[in-house]
Amino acid sequence: MSVEKALRAAAAERILVLDGAMGTMIQEFKLDEAGYRGSRFDAWNREVRGNNDLLSLSQPDSIRDIHLQYFRAGADIVSTNTFSSTSIAQADYGLQEIAYELNLEGARLVREAATTAQAEDGRIRFVAGALGPTNRTASISPDVGDPGFRAITFDQLRDAYAEQVRGLLDGGADLLLIETIFDTLNAKAAIHAIMDETESRGMGRHAVAEIAGGGATKHAEPKFHRSRGGHRDDAILVGQRRMIH
Repeated sequence: MSVEKALRAAAAERILVLDGAMGTMIQEFKLDEAGYRGSRFDAWNREVRGNNDLLSLSQPDSIRDIHLQYFRAGADIVSTNTFSSTSIAQADYGLQEIAYELNLEGARLVREAATTAQAEDGRIRFVAGALGPTNRTASISPDVGDPGFRAITFDQLRDAYAEQVRGLLDGGADLLLIETIFDTLNAKAAIHAIMDETESRGMGRHAVAEIAGGGATKHAEPKFHRSRGGHRDDAILVGQRRMIH
């Protein structure tokens, strides 16, 4: 049975459980700068503490253990430690050149944990490749004095996401999760990248998106949330529908 058929079959039988937060689990390690660097990055020329994604390379055993804990606790799907593993986000640390490797190893660590958990109880597990929103927005100017300015282009976002998708799929991700959407144009770039890469591999066109609400206000419609870009969740769906279908 293919992974897609297995995932659909499992979802038809029961509600599938996704893992919980990664950051809070990492905080339990109480790592200092040296802990984040590990031996490989001990001479890196910038501070890297707080770059949780880097731990997939510098502390792989710890990250794999977190994934395994979630699987053993009952999760059917565990997401990779790659929320900030685009070249765009990693540029803050001067680590944009290792973006592909972060995603490759991030997916491999979850796959290894999934294999271990499945061997223990026989229940199939799935790996979700996580794509974060990056630290740039394509729809909003970061300069209040220049509303037409953009810190990133659509093509730059799409290319960065494409590199991330390649790493995640090469590492063994079963599905791709576009996390914490706050900008519909960023999300569209991610969807473009996913569709281009999966089609080139003959995998079809499937993605899961998570919309990050900006919080309801007393003036907002009670059944809708707005993203940080001001878009309602139903508007985000309409905006992506042409691509999704």
